[in-house]
Amino acid sequence: QVQLMESGGGLVQPGGSLRLSCRVPLSAFSRYRMSWYRQDPQKEREWVATITLPGPATTYADSVKGRFTISRDGTKNTLWLQMDSLRPEDTAVYYCQATDRFTQRQYWGQGTQVTVSL
Repeated sequence: QVQLMESGGGLVQPGGSLRLSCRVPLSAFSRYRMSWYRQDPQKEREWVATITLPGPATTYADSVKGRFTISRDGTKNTLWLQMDSLRPEDTAVYYCQATDRFTQRQYWGQGTQVTVSL
């Protein structure tokens, strides 16, 4: 079982920034493809960004490209999501997700709430 723990959510004004973090198991980055997803209660869960090795290579949803940055720190076993120029439509619960490269099994964190509002 892979345990993921997100933190860093909160309330921020439009145009502001937040950085989300996700604690991952030791050596997770070598075995798992790591992603962030988000879900508004009235919408389906939406993919936000993915980071993979080698590179690392990063990919983003069009809705966040140029504003969000996914990164990792292997020494701290942490996945990050830096969110800048936040908009009200970015309001959602953000989830950390790991996909096993070999089995394709997926693991999810419990989520952290991000609210963008005046």
